[in-house]
Amino acid sequence: MIKWHEERVIPVNIETIWTLFELENIQRIMPNVVENKVIEKKEGVVGTKYEQKYKEGKRIETYIVEDLEYENTSDKKHNKIGFTLAKAFQVEAAFTLVKVGENETRFIYQGQNTGLNFLGKTLLKLGGEKNNKKVVTDFMDTVESESLKEAEK
Repeated sequence: MIKWHEERVIPVNIETIWTLFELENIQRIMPNVVENKVIEKKEGVVGTKYEQKYKEGKRIETYIVEDLEYENTSDKKHNKIGFTLAKAFQVEAAFTLVKVGENETRFIYQGQNTGLNFLGKTLLKLGGEKNNKKVVTDFMDTVESESLKEAEK
């Protein structure tokens, strides 16, 4: 199992950043997600399921993402999702935004990736912590740069 927990402060308003996590904007922060459609909508968001298609090189993986936790207040935004990828990995990821000031937001990205079988466990060992850290850092950099672009509009 690989776990991560990264935080950074982005000099942008919390609401501006949160719009990037909306369904119609998700490709701006997750460019490899080529399709994301709601297949089961629940009131209060938790339990809502999406079919997501993710492009990795020439291959496209399709999987079901479920909202596990959701909070949307003026000072805190939080969404935790879970999905099984290629029958080999169980992934949970949480995105949390905490208002620090009018134009300052703490972005917390945490999660875990668990190998479900021999293949999944082996691939996690091969991919390793270092590769995962790069993926996490790249994602946080993308959220920050897109937030800054959005704030300039």
